[in-house]
Amino acid sequence: MVKPGVLHRRLVGEVINRLEKKGLKLIGLKMMKISAELAENHYAEHKEKPFYRDLVDYITSGPVIAMVWEGDDCVTLVRKLTGSTKPSEAAPGTIRGDFCMHTQHNIIHASDSPESAEREINLFFKPEELYEWDDANSHWF
Repeated sequence: MVKPGVLHRRLVGEVINRLEKKGLKLIGLKMMKISAELAENHYAEHKEKPFYRDLVDYITSGPVIAMVWEGDDCVTLVRKLTGSTKPSEAAPGTIRGDFCMHTQHNIIHASDSPESAEREINLFFKPEELYEWDDANSHWF
């Protein structure tokens, strides 16, 4: 998911482009305004942490682009492309390393496990909003 800062900075295409160039397949995409309730469910595992309220406030401050990507070892690849959560530790060439300065205004969310991905996909997408399609170039990836 790209967060409100990405839209404000006109970086949506850049982020999607990086994931596509890696060879990942986009099967779900939508722009949405996240309710406080949905944000609280999304970040439930952080509820007792001091930064929880900032996470919820930021993700509900403007529209986000929710996405579902598919590919071999997709979660690991997306996490590597995304970079470390702490911008000062994110390597140049990663999305956070190139475009993020502040942890509390992190520009992208990436699921940390296949189980988290499944839970998060179900929070943001109905099954009929995901589109399986034949990728004629899949043999190259």
